[in-house]
Amino acid sequence: MKKSYYIILVFFTGFLSDVLAQGPVNSADSALKKLIELSEIVIKASKDNVTYKSIPASVSVISSEKLSENEIRTLSDISAMAPNFYMPEYGSKLTSPVYIRGIGSRINSPSVGLYVDYVPYFEKAAFNFDFFDVKRIEVLRGPQGTLFGRNTMGGIINVVTTSPMDFNGTILNLSAGNYGTYSVNAGHYDKLGNKFAYSLSMNYLHNDGFYTNIYTGNEVDKLNSYGARLRTIYELTRKITVENIAGFEVSKQGGYPYAIYNDSLKAAEKINYNQYSLYDRDLFSDALLVKYSGNNFDLTATTCFQYLADLQGIDQDFTADSLYYINQEQKQNMISQELLFKSKENRRYKWLFGAYAFYQAFDNEVDVDAYKSHLNYVKTYDHKIDGYAFFHQSALNDFIIKNLTVTAGVRIDAEKDYLNYTYDRTLNGRYAMLADTIYPALRSLEIIPRFALNYRLSASSLYAVVARGYKTGGFNSTFERPEDLTFDPEFSWNYEVGIKTPLLNNKLYADLAFYYIDWKNQQIYQTVPSGRGSMLKNAGHSVSQGGELSLKSAPLNGYEFAMSYGYTHARFVSYIVNSTLNHNGNMLPYVPRNTLSAQVSKSIKVNNSQIIDNIRFNILYRGNGEIYWDEENSERQDYYGLLDAKVSFMRKSVQFDVWARNITNTEYASFYFEALGNKYVQTGRPAQIGMNLSIKF
Repeated sequence: MKKSYYIILVFFTGFLSDVLAQGPVNSADSALKKLIELSEIVIKASKDNVTYKSIPASVSVISSEKLSENEIRTLSDISAMAPNFYMPEYGSKLTSPVYIRGIGSRINSPSVGLYVDYVPYFEKAAFNFDFFDVKRIEVLRGPQGTLFGRNTMGGIINVVTTSPMDFNGTILNLSAGNYGTYSVNAGHYDKLGNKFAYSLSMNYLHNDGFYTNIYTGNEVDKLNSYGARLRTIYELTRKITVENIAGFEVSKQGGYPYAIYNDSLKAAEKINYNQYSLYDRDLFSDALLVKYSGNNFDLTATTCFQYLADLQGIDQDFTADSLYYINQEQKQNMISQELLFKSKENRRYKWLFGAYAFYQAFDNEVDVDAYKSHLNYVKTYDHKIDGYAFFHQSALNDFIIKNLTVTAGVRIDAEKDYLNYTYDRTLNGRYAMLADTIYPALRSLEIIPRFALNYRLSASSLYAVVARGYKTGGFNSTFERPEDLTFDPEFSWNYEVGIKTPLLNNKLYADLAFYYIDWKNQQIYQTVPSGRGSMLKNAGHSVSQGGELSLKSAPLNGYEFAMSYGYTHARFVSYIVNSTLNHNGNMLPYVPRNTLSAQVSKSIKVNNSQIIDNIRFNILYRGNGEIYWDEENSERQDYYGLLDAKVSFMRKSVQFDVWARNITNTEYASFYFEALGNKYVQTGRPAQIGMNLSIKF
């Protein structure tokens, strides 16, 4: 850990000395260009084309340059880079919870929304996908239900890929590293005349795995995945544009590098279980946008479809004995339709109206073998959810006083949830059907308001937000008692104040926010009584409070600096388990108290060279913790930090990189749980090293 601090300190000291040595910077100076661009970036997730500086919310924008520079390949890699954002590695792409400001969910529907090229990802099983062709990532913290509806109580992640309207050419990226890691992705972006543009990009990723199972002598987590994306944009008339974005990913993965935790040694034992565990997934998404630009308004119709089919096979006891093995298969079809009607920009009063509807059908089958009991049972869940919503938002500039903008919005969200459940059991060779039931539909009707003020003061802006958060209730996919069949919705009120401002004569840009979340009826992960599966139960009353700070520098003498820090104090106010047990006052599990990232980069121009034009050095430090693993707060992971580095050599359109991750080989637990009388832990990934070759044609 100390090595990480020393390396960061050396780079930061060099950067700071250059900053302090500089005189006042004129606003037109080229060193400010990137900061100006940052403040004027239009946040697509806002739906009303508001800029980063003007949006009354805490926002992180991670550009394609930063994604490449920091070797960000999945959403989990941006943990801590966006303050109070945490997405841990939990064994496979299936188990991909996301936490923002302490709000998240290990199972069932997410508490944080994800949109990729306008397509809503309703299932967490789709969250962990391979990045390629990504232009930027927007992370909006705090409830976003007024514009996005269900299950966005923690915030929104919006992934924007490269459009052929913004870039033309061909890109080829090759990468190789230890642990048998290599990838290739390529993309071609072109325009045919003035009315039609298209792009086609493809990706392939392989690794041999990072964890060895001593029982088999093989790696647990081997991965092969490939994907592609096709985008077409056609301008039918001067006012009507049609765009379609289709993409897929096929992934085959070994999974679940869980080892028994030895209490006496305070360490994980070797991974040692006898049955191969896996997670295979097919994922396809498509978005069709029809845009009409009128004289006084814009109208957009967005039709989205997503198909997900996956198979999980898991040695549930994770030991050398044959105790339990579970196969779980899921198929999901989701279709959604949104109509968005909004005023033109640059007006004192801006408005938008929207209507939204969706239908989600997913079939889930769970096949369990309990070998010693000579028991096999199969449970099937024919599950359907449909819903609709109407929403409105108004923004008035120069409200009462000059430069004060008031924004108010409301959404009416209705939903219906159906479940057809069957339960077939074979015990000692005797078959019985124990259940074949269609449960009464769960219905909900919610009103989700949001109110915000934003005051512009010269180059700074101050804002305050009050918003309601909402996550739907539903049916548990695993239950053993009638009272565990369903769980109720959860709600929150989010109060937030913040400021976005330049510092040090416009050499730094700062984003500071403080928040308080009052959280009722929280849905908490629990194991079912037998220990073979998990469910959600409502936990009463919780509070999450904290702050966030982001700093970004202008380029000075080749140096750039960025820092993000998030503090979350999330605890149960009231969580009564039974008459003899409560967790009142305890910290929420799985949530890091602190997230910290610090990045320092240095560019060196090489003069009079026929081989290299520029060299760029990049150091990234990311820290998380402390993290409690249970409601009792009896087990935890202390704060830990990971150090990454990269050196890039550039010549015209060719770039060669050497990179390393977790340079100090820091040991930490990325996951811990208890089941079947044992404690299990997944250790973090070890040090990695590799190289890239990128060519633009």
